[in-house]
Amino acid sequence: MEPSALALFWAAVIAVAIIVYVILDGFDLGVGILFGCTRDRALKNQMIAAISPFWDGNETWLVVIGASLFAAFPVVYAVFLPAFYIPVLVLLFSLIFRGVAFEFRERAGARLLWDRGFFIGSALAAFVQGAAVGAMIRGVPVANRQYAGGAWDWLAPLPILTGLGLVAGYALLGAGWLVLKSEGELRDWAYRRVRLLAGVMAVLLALAFGAALHEHARMADLSLRSWGLVFPLLAVMALSGVFAGARERRDHWPFLMTVLFFLAAFATLAVLFWPYMIPYAITVGNAAAPEAALSFLFWGAGLFVLPVIALYTIGVYVVFRGKLHKGYE
Repeated sequence: MEPSALALFWAAVIAVAIIVYVILDGFDLGVGILFGCTRDRALKNQMIAAISPFWDGNETWLVVIGASLFAAFPVVYAVFLPAFYIPVLVLLFSLIFRGVAFEFRERAGARLLWDRGFFIGSALAAFVQGAAVGAMIRGVPVANRQYAGGAWDWLAPLPILTGLGLVAGYALLGAGWLVLKSEGELRDWAYRRVRLLAGVMAVLLALAFGAALHEHARMADLSLRSWGLVFPLLAVMALSGVFAGARERRDHWPFLMTVLFFLAAFATLAVLFWPYMIPYAITVGNAAAPEAALSFLFWGAGLFVLPVIALYTIGVYVVFRGKLHKGYE
């Protein structure tokens, strides 16, 4: 079944919301992961200050993804949730505990507990997101438009490797953000970790690719869409740019090149998955809600809610642009 224009519109909205979420919440989750890599109290306080105006707004895009799936593609929502029930619960609890730890570390006792909670919550949230991607690459069993697998099918060698890879990728985004926003000791500390994290991520992704071949993952053949090969090539070039930016101490390069890497990786997955929303069983056209529902959603959320969220996000980053200096006040 061919998707309608409205179905394609909402598929595009979800795709954009996913990549915006991955980049924006990715860097603050990455800072949370790096938070557990130092015991220096001053560095930790500067890390918190570097993400404090942004982190809660970044998670708004996760709500956009869930709400859009539920309203525009209810079949996808109905299959995805039981397939990834445990990762979704872990993600939600991790984000909740991470948010509580963020606020309580300055306002309550047991600061060490909250610091560790902030780190663990960030790392777990990143891992389950990456594991879900790996499970999607393997394929999701569906029968009669319902999930036909087990609760732990998502936990396999490939999802574990992609989960660890995303932890490293988010940490790299976080290190690039700290380089971009900070000065002095924190900037130097982040620079020292950029190349290490880029190397770790590259190794993990190479292992994940090998695991995908070993498991005979049912990915679409890129040779049928040879134009899509430009995206993996772009990802390799972007990763090379991360190393070059760290070597030459260009503060914008590590973050921007990591963002470009994530964009290229996302585009590669889009080429592999299309036209499936649940690989390799449910397409965009088959999953879409009735046209009347898509139209109602378009005139309500599409024309009013989404632009407000986008303008708010842009406004925050414009107001708090530039180096951190002594913190945002």
